[in-house]
Amino acid sequence: MKLRTGVATADTEYGIVLLDERSGDYWQLNPTGALAVRRLLAGDTPEQAAAALAAEFDVTADQALADVRALLEQLRAARLVAS
Repeated sequence: MKLRTGVATADTEYGIVLLDERSGDYWQLNPTGALAVRRLLAGDTPEQAAAALAAEFDVTADQALADVRALLEQLRAARLVAS
């Protein structure tokens, strides 16, 4: 996954913020969403990011994968990602 040009990230105490510099809109992601985004930006597949979530948090691998896929769809719908 790659963020679209004009989208910046900032780590917070609670997770991560994605800022669309064009519109000024921002999205606050909780720790699970932050971990998924960080792993995806580092080149992980959704399956690899989900495995990291399942290892870190109290969630099944199937639920983690569903959550990562849903997050990706939301990021695409918000036009925050280029790929």
